[in-house]
Amino acid sequence: MARNAKENKAKSPIRTTARSSAAKKPVAQRRSRSSDATPYHHGDLHDALLKAAERVLERDGLPGLTLRAVAREAGVSHAAPTHHFGDLTGLVSELAAIGYRHFSAAMLAGRASGTVQEQGLAAARAYVAFAQAHPGMYGLMFRAERLDMSRPSLHEASDAAFAGLARGVGASRHEHIAADAMSLEQGGAVARAWSMVHGFTMLLLDGRLIAILQRLPKGTTMDQLFEAMLKSPGPRPPVS
Repeated sequence: MARNAKENKAKSPIRTTARSSAAKKPVAQRRSRSSDATPYHHGDLHDALLKAAERVLERDGLPGLTLRAVAREAGVSHAAPTHHFGDLTGLVSELAAIGYRHFSAAMLAGRASGTVQEQGLAAARAYVAFAQAHPGMYGLMFRAERLDMSRPSLHEASDAAFAGLARGVGASRHEHIAADAMSLEQGGAVARAWSMVHGFTMLLLDGRLIAILQRLPKGTTMDQLFEAMLKSPGPRPPVS
């Protein structure tokens, strides 16, 4: 029994870990020398700044993501980020667009094979795994007040991610759900699926689900708890 529990834990794609908060680390430990930044060729500064911004975001969190910090991380002048992105909103919006594209690709890869149910579960696991691997980026993607959703790159990337979610929910219901026009029932199904996975993800990142896991049979993994949540019909709130 103990051996099986260890094997299940090793295979589980969802880790039992709280959010790796950069704010918990001393600033001196979080800072990296600009000489350690990925070198770039002339003409590639735009992409180099975005890569530097992602490193700062994942290391120092959103509060530490400033234009000066990004410039320092990339080893360029303080004016460089402004020249390429205009302001911090422009920079984080372009960064979030990259996050949404990678996010969509991860969930699409999860749906590559298997039955409809297996594909749905794999995509949901990919959703959580992305957030665990990139907590800073995931948090930024859902901070609407920090983003300019009118920027074409971010608008297109976030819409594509939502369309993928709608397709996935539609597949589980054996019907087509269009991202731009759906019935109230379809919208409710999409909202329910998204709320469940996103809510689980946020609680997992904050370490709040450990309290449940500690009360479950010994050897139960966080992945098993996640799958049980998805399969459980669950209580429904009273509707007047």
